[in-house]
Amino acid sequence: MSGYRLHDRAVLLAALVVPFLVALGLAPFRGALSAANEALIMVVAVVAVAALGTRAAGALAALSAAVWFDFFLTRPYQRFAIADGEEIRTAVLLLVVGLLGLRGCRFEYGTLMGTLPRLEHGGGLWLRQGTRITQYAAWPDGETELRVTGGGHYYGRFLLDPLPDRPLPPEEARLVAVALAAQAGAALDTAGLSHQG
Repeated sequence: MSGYRLHDRAVLLAALVVPFLVALGLAPFRGALSAANEALIMVVAVVAVAALGTRAAGALAALSAAVWFDFFLTRPYQRFAIADGEEIRTAVLLLVVGLLGLRGCRFEYGTLMGTLPRLEHGGGLWLRQGTRITQYAAWPDGETELRVTGGGHYYGRFLLDPLPDRPLPPEEARLVAVALAAQAGAALDTAGLSHQG
């Protein structure tokens, strides 16, 4: 029992510290990176912490990421103030992304193997098998895909691994995940990486 408590405390500490360290590490490059790319890097930190712990750890990591994104990566720098509407939207996205209730998340570059339930652009969760379409009201067993496209090209997919027996997160959180996948696709397209068609 004490091992679980120690793990939970360590994950909560990581939820506070990891986003701070990532934002601090990004600060010297804030002129060279776009806000979208900075936000994606912060999202990776949030998802990594959320995958280690509970929903509370994910929410705390998301809050920490939003605060440190504001402090280190938005103008005016090193002040808790956001002057730009786009930066406000990015901070809100960081807050919401820690609430998906995932056990893990990984990116699979350029592969479309198998038939998995898919988190669609409208926030719905569907499985399409031939002419049969199934809509889900809760996370299905196994992984769910979230496709990443940019400039009309397919680059890969996020494979979301939800905690068992969890209801779907609110539609707003699902739409945030879709928006972040779209930002990832735009960043990959801008970087000129090869795509799958």
